[in-house]
Amino acid sequence: MPQTPHLRLGVNIDHVATVRNARGGRHPDPVKAALAAVAAGADGITAHLREDRRHIRDDDIARLMAQLTKPLNFEMAATSEMIAIALKARPHAACIVPEKREEVTTEGGLDVAGQHNQLVPVIAELKAAGIRVSLFINADERQIESAAKVGAPVIEIHTGAWCEAVVDGHTAAAAAALERIREGAAHARRLGLEVHAGHGLD
Repeated sequence: MPQTPHLRLGVNIDHVATVRNARGGRHPDPVKAALAAVAAGADGITAHLREDRRHIRDDDIARLMAQLTKPLNFEMAATSEMIAIALKARPHAACIVPEKREEVTTEGGLDVAGQHNQLVPVIAELKAAGIRVSLFINADERQIESAAKVGAPVIEIHTGAWCEAVVDGHTAAAAAALERIREGAAHARRLGLEVHAGHGLD
């Protein structure tokens, strides 16, 4: 009987920082939250350094890199500023995400197909620095195939629609969204991609 692969859990600490920033001061500390998550069994930590620094800040990334004993997944937009920060910090992984200043949190997947030429050199540069690159995308066949074409070894499938349907009690919508995720993951695996999934999971 084939053995089920180990399911790894990455914990996002962004909104611990959101609360800290809203209150002012240093508490609650997202780095302490990250260390508590690791102590409780998390396999990694995710932190999104946004252009406007609305939650995670540059110093948080530096402290995470200094103190974490588990991998850091550095979520970032594909901008020259974030590329430079990633190359300096050298996290285990960098997940490229879409970013809009007016959104409260990331609203959807990256348009890999439409940004092919922009993403190819970014992915190559990060990979050359030893950073494992993933792309945050919707469970869409065209986007998954584009992710493979631009050279990303990993995708993260956006689970937001499924999570919202579950929370709202929309059983049929939740089942349909979960099936799209399953089908997308299977397609990605056939293309040789490693598959992660996240957003809205609790």
